[in-house]
Amino acid sequence: MESCHPCAKEAEFHSLPPHERIAADDRWRVVHAFDSALPGWLVLLPRRHVTALHDLTDAEAAGLGTWQVRLSRALQAVTGCAKTYVVQFAEAEGFAHVHFHIVPRMADLPMELRGPNVFHFLRRPDEEHMAPERMEALSLALRDHLLRPSGH
Repeated sequence: MESCHPCAKEAEFHSLPPHERIAADDRWRVVHAFDSALPGWLVLLPRRHVTALHDLTDAEAAGLGTWQVRLSRALQAVTGCAKTYVVQFAEAEGFAHVHFHIVPRMADLPMELRGPNVFHFLRRPDEEHMAPERMEALSLALRDHLLRPSGH
């Protein structure tokens, strides 16, 4: 079996930095994409190893939609995005673990970067990726928003 990056991180859950555990429950963990040039690019991961959507338990599936909506609301509140994209492939080496990209789409994003072309932000050179300090600050702001009693 190939190495699974999400499972390796899950094994270190309690020592992970804020961007690797923005929020979590018993079934799902929310992280900020580490290789993104787009602030707020979130990844929603099941906490157990699963490689296909149809292998989610009923309980995992029940929480999936709630998490996607909560994260979209948090991104709108914290980043001011116009909408969010939700994408799931789980095909990259080391990332066959099911995961959902929750991507903020800002109102001023050029048309040529909208839709599937938003993945341009994951193919940028390392020096264009978010600075660690900025990623941690944004992750903490998202966590604070998610922890509010009203939920939005």
